[in-house]
Amino acid sequence: MGNICRSPTAEGVFRKLVDDAGLAGRVLIDSAGTHAYHAGEQPDRRAQEAAARRGITMANQKARKVVAEDFERFDFIVAMDRLNLETLKDRSAGADHGRLHLMLEFSASEEFVDVPDPYYGAAAGFERVLDLVEDAAAGLLQHLETRLKS
Repeated sequence: MGNICRSPTAEGVFRKLVDDAGLAGRVLIDSAGTHAYHAGEQPDRRAQEAAARRGITMANQKARKVVAEDFERFDFIVAMDRLNLETLKDRSAGADHGRLHLMLEFSASEEFVDVPDPYYGAAAGFERVLDLVEDAAAGLLQHLETRLKS
């Protein structure tokens, strides 16, 4: 939503997985929010600290709002929850809706549909986001690897 917690966490996690898989030059990764509440700001300090404990850096990221060009530039646009997914659908052409997905669609677990927003909670919420996003990011990478091979 504001691009300082969940989305930059997902970007950092996915960037690391893609780098580790040797696909950095083949996959463009970015994050953005559906609102410009924090445009230009770095990710939330708590999100950065939780990610750093797992060897993931987010320090070079800056919050930005989704723009119309994103719907043309990216093959996949992954929302953290259903509210943001609906906002993205409202802002995109019907033909672009096939590019829109929920992050947890790629998760091995079916326990959650939405990645919970940790912003107003305790530090444990940021760890939970990382747990969910790491699992889903692995599934997303597997899905992309299959597409890259074909």
